[in-house]
Formats: sequence, structure tokens, C-alpha cells
Amino acid sequence: MTNAQIEIQAIAALVAVACAIPGAFLVLRKMSMISDAISHAILPGIVLGFFITQDLNSPLLILLAALTGVITVILVEYIQKTGLVKEDTAIGLVFPALFSIGVILIAKNANDVHLDIDAVLLGELAFAPFDRLLIGETDMGPKSLWVIGTILLITLTLLFLFFKELKLSTFDKGLATTLGFSPVLLHYGLMTVSSVTVVGAFDAVGAVLVVALIIAPAATAYLLTDNLKKMLIISCGFGVFAAIGGYWMAHFLNASIAGSMTTVLGIIFLLVYLFAPKQGVISGFFQEKQQQVEVSLLIFLLHLQNHAEAEERHVNHLREHINWQKVRSKTVLELATKNNLIQISDDVVSLTDKGQEFTDEALNYITTNKATAIEELKNRFFLFRG
Repeated sequence: MTNAQIEIQAIAALVAVACAIPGAFLVLRKMSMISDAISHAILPGIVLGFFITQDLNSPLLILLAALTGVITVILVEYIQKTGLVKEDTAIGLVFPALFSIGVILIAKNANDVHLDIDAVLLGELAFAPFDRLLIGETDMGPKSLWVIGTILLITLTLLFLFFKELKLSTFDKGLATTLGFSPVLLHYGLMTVSSVTVVGAFDAVGAVLVVALIIAPAATAYLLTDNLKKMLIISCGFGVFAAIGGYWMAHFLNASIAGSMTTVLGIIFLLVYLFAPKQGVISGFFQEKQQQVEVSLLIFLLHLQNHAEAEERHVNHLREHINWQKVRSKTVLELATKNNLIQISDDVVSLTDKGQEFTDEALNYITTNKATAIEELKNRFFLFRG
């Protein structure tokens, strides 16, 4: 593996971590697509910065681009607060307008300057190692590595300093205000960090991959955990895996590096979306089937409690009178028997003491409109689930 390959993967991994941290909070705040707006709307800030400094390497470009990103957020929120349009519509109105202004400025005033719009959108990590940071005659490595590394260090420092405040303002703005925190200040601080991260990353990886790295790892982690710290760690892990895995996919397929990384992110999300233990599509299907069986069991136990006649408690009654299919009847009887809720004698079913207690508690929850507490009740009484 050459030095250039190592540097490309290092840049991609740092970008992934730097994007995953603000991305987790954006996903939780349901503001994921604001990153797409920022990544496009920063173009006029970059152009204006170049007009002022006449230097594409000037830090002023990053500052003005980040400022443009914050202005984008302010405009989106202002339009949304009018109540006339929703947030997605506001985003769709603001970022195309700002991006178009940047394109027009380039077309009219900077035709002879290397501001490649395609590179801005798609990026090309393969070229990042050629843009070196030179101090005197000393080669310090790729410039992108230092830029995104500095941004990541600042982001991590702010995260450690304001983690509790960010967490509180994300989940409960009212409580944050009561405790003396400013949700507005924290919100715009987060937007500023997001803007700076996007600006620092898009020169190397492009706007499309930046958006993917902000949203996809956080959305994937969100399907696996409801713990914020774990979500941040998992997001960073998925991002780094996609960055390195995507690079080698591109290497073997001779394809776009950014496209391959985005593809890996999509594959990871699809797999988690399907197979996540709690929120995956497949687990959700089985949980729904389980709940149907358990609801049927509860109906059957309530029926036993309300009828003392032997014919009403006969096993055939499930098929003949409750109108259940044979397989469903057998499943309900087996589940009740395994959990020692019923006993069967001469094909006549009766409640055990445990079954009677469970049925009484379940009925009490239902009649007092506390049906959600039945899940906790089943966890206490059931050794086996449907």
C-alpha cells in the first residue's frame, strides 16, 4: 500500500468521524436535510472569499462559507416559522437560490479561475494527496488532512465541553431553558459546527459524499440504539468502515471513490434497516406476529375467566365458537401452557393461579386505560413469548 493510498484513507476516515458527530444531532433533531442545503449554499461564500483574497487557499474562504451555511439555516427557519410552508419546502427554496447565486458569480466574474463546480459536488479524494501543506521546505502532508483534522479536534473539544447541554436541548428544549441553557444558542452553535465541517470536507470529498457521511451513519446507528453516546460511537464506526471499505471497492472496481463510499453506506443502512434486532423490518414483522399471538392469548384467558361452563372451555371451542384456525388455536394453547397460565384436563381448559393473577392484572390495566403497561406485565409473567 502506497503513501498516497494511506493518506486518502486517513482523510476519508477523518471526514467520516467529523461528519458523524454533528450528523447524529441533526438526525435526532429531524434536521438531516439541512446538511444538504448547507453543502450547496456555501458556494457563494467561497466565491466571495476568493474575490476578497484572490487566493483559493485562504482561510477566509472557509469562514465566509461557514457564515453562508449559518445564513442558510436562518433563512430556512425564518421561512418555516411563517407557517406558510414546511421545513422541506423551505430548504428547497433557499439552497437552490444561494447555490445559483454562486454559480452566476463564477460564470460572470471568475471564468478564468479554477473553481470547478463538478469537483465541488462530486469531489475527488484521489487528488487530495497532491495538495500538500508546505512550511518552508518541509512537507507536512496533505492539506485536507490538516484542515479536517483541525475541524475534528475542535468538534470533539466542543462535544466534550457541551455534551450535556446539547443532549438536553436536543431532547427537551423546555427543560433546557428552565435550567438556564439557551437552546437557540446551542442550535446555532451546532449549525456553525456543521457548516464548518461541510466546508472543510467538501473540497476533498465533495458535497454529495459529505451529505451521505452526515446522514447515513447517524441514521443507521439510530436503528440500533437509543443511547446518545453509543449512537455517536456507532455512527463514527460505520462512517470509518464505509470510508475505508468504499476506497477499496473503488480500487478494485476502478470506480469513483466518493460513489463507492456512498454505496457502502447505502448497503450498511439497508442491512441494518432489514436486520436490526429491535427496529429492523424483519424483526418488526416477527414482533407483530408475536403481538398478534399474545393478544389472542389474552382474549382466550379473558374468555376462560368469564365462563365456568365446561363446553365453553373445551379446546375445540377455540375453533368452533371463537372462530380461530387450527394452527392459531394450537399456538395459543401451547403458549399459555408453556407459561403455566392454563391447565388442560380431558380437553377442558382452566386457569392456573398464575393465569388468574395475570388475567386480573391485565384486565385492570385495560379498564384503567393503561394498556401500554401490559408489555411490562407480560415481561413479568411470560417465560416464553409468542
